[in-house]
Order: sequence, then C-alpha cells, then structure tokens
Amino acid sequence: MSAVLPRRRPLTPQTVLALQDFRSSASVSLLLNTRPGPGLDPADRVRLAALVDQAQARVAAERVGDVEPVLTALGALPTDLDGPMQRAVALYVSGAVTARVDLPVDVVERTVVDPTFATRDLVRALHRTPRHVVLTLAADEAHLFDGSGDIRTPVHSGFPLTDPHHRPGEPPRLRFLHDVDRALGVHRRLHPSPLVLVGTKPVLHSFRSVSRNTARLAGTVVGDPGDLPDETVRDGVRDALEQYLLSRRAEALELLAARFDRGRAVHGVQKAWTAARWERPEMLAVEQGFFYPARIGDDGEPLYPADDPQAPDVVDDVVDELIELVIARGGWIALLEDGTLPDGTGVALTLRAG
Repeated sequence: MSAVLPRRRPLTPQTVLALQDFRSSASVSLLLNTRPGPGLDPADRVRLAALVDQAQARVAAERVGDVEPVLTALGALPTDLDGPMQRAVALYVSGAVTARVDLPVDVVERTVVDPTFATRDLVRALHRTPRHVVLTLAADEAHLFDGSGDIRTPVHSGFPLTDPHHRPGEPPRLRFLHDVDRALGVHRRLHPSPLVLVGTKPVLHSFRSVSRNTARLAGTVVGDPGDLPDETVRDGVRDALEQYLLSRRAEALELLAARFDRGRAVHGVQKAWTAARWERPEMLAVEQGFFYPARIGDDGEPLYPADDPQAPDVVDDVVDELIELVIARGGWIALLEDGTLPDGTGVALTLRAG
C-alpha cells in the first residue's frame, strides 16, 4: 500500500480547530525544527527519521486498532517529505487524517502518540503571528490585506481605493481619507483583528487624525508603500505584532491579578483542569516551556502526574488538552515566558463571573 504524505494546511484558526476536534486511538504528532529553504535540509531529515522511529515503535507497541496505515504513512516521511520549509514543521498522522502545518516559530522537537493531536505549537504560532490586517496607504491609493503569519491576501471588497483627483506632490485629500476609513471600518467590523498601517509619516499622520477605525492598532511601518521591499514590510509587520502581543501579555497578567483578588482565578494544572471543566473559563495563561505528562482518571478527573510521557496510558502533555478545552468553552489563551507565573505552577486560569 502506498503512503499518502500529509497534506499541507495553512496555519489558521480553522486548521487548529479541525485538528483539535479529531480523535483516534493512535494520533501521531511529530514536531521538528527545520532550516528555512526550498527543501528539507539533510540534517533535518536525519532528525525526522529519528522521530519517525520513535513514533513507529510506540504505535507498534500499543497496537490499538488498525495501525498498519499509520505505520506506512510514518515510514514515508523521512524520504518523501519536501519543502519549501519555514522554521519548523508539525506533522500529523492517523489512520484517517494526515496533515502538515509549517510554522514560523521554533518548537520543542518531540514525538507525541495520544488519542488527540498535539496542537500547542500551532496555538503558540497563531499567537506569535495572529490574524491581522495591513493597510498600505499612499496619498492617492490604498490597499488592504488580510494577514495570517507571513502571508498577506488582498481584500477586494471595498479595496483598492484610488483618488483620481489627487495632484502629485500634494497631501492626501480629506475626502479620500474618509473613504478609506469607511471601507476599513466595514471590513474590520466583519473581521476584527490587529491593524498595521504602512505609509509615509505625513500620510499616516493625516489618516490617523481622521480615522475612527484604528482601535487595536498594532503599529506602523514607515515608508512609501510603492518603494518598500516586501521583506521590509514583512519584517516591520512582524515586529509590530510582536510588540502588540507583549502588551497583550501585560493585559493577561493584570487580568489574572484582578481575578485572583476576587477569588476568580486558580494556579496550577490540577486546579485549572477541574475549573475549566466545571466552571466558565475566561483566560488560560500558559508558560511556553511548561509540559505536564499525566494519566487522566476514568471520569476525566483527577490527573495523575507521570514520569514517563511515552507510557501507553499516559497523555504526553495535558496542557495541550487544557488549551483545547478552554478554547472549546469560549476562553482565550495567553502564552507567557517561562518563569512568569509563581512557584513553578506553569499555568493559571481566570474564570468568568456567574
């Protein structure tokens, strides 16, 4: 039987949710750092082969259901997987689903064999490069783009806009700026997300002085959109979003402190797991390097910490399960630097009132 290589899927919330919803007796996740380029680097291919060997050994040892399609699909990866590559790749293989998601962030390389796919790194990558909109603005022309990671897709509803009455060398006309702002407002009401502006200082100053739709402004990239190289815009947008996310982390810590004072927050995996199941989760704060292998009780509780993540009845990382649970119940995730939360707790959960 020929193996079907994992289909490349975009890094989007829809992809993450679809992978989180999937359940199987043997769901294999492989996380590998890769050298950016047109193909898989030979050294990366060697490390991928080692991860595949680990996965095949674990799947064969557990022997839950028909594992032959899983073993076959895994065996094809070291020789057949090819580029282009970003900074990391997440590979998902089961008897019914295969998927590949390229990531713009480094990962902790590992093999995970659980009933669910390991998606924490996808969630982290989405938070590092969240969905956003980019408005490029000249004195007589405006373009809007939806952004996901480093990919920008032109918005065609209401854009592009041009001002045929503008005279070269003059500032943008007030009427044109208002037209741009109205079209931006329509799009952002349907697709609320952080905003990055690209343009010269005078044009951006004029636009911001009249705009009513620059809430959640992540930052600006200064320069003439017609002259800026694509990589300059890409790097500028990435830097702006990084600073925006730092402010979101500060917001998360302030929220955590306020809720804790009111008895509406808990620290630690055990308490967060129970609270997320039985109360109304609001925000889950997770330190990026915190992992928690455990056995889960028959009725979903309690959690029993485990020393060997690869044991057949152990969930490699309960934090992944906790993230999925909080998202499914309407909460949001804040990813923090290691050591941010007290006493090595690793996670904290705030709860909605009522």
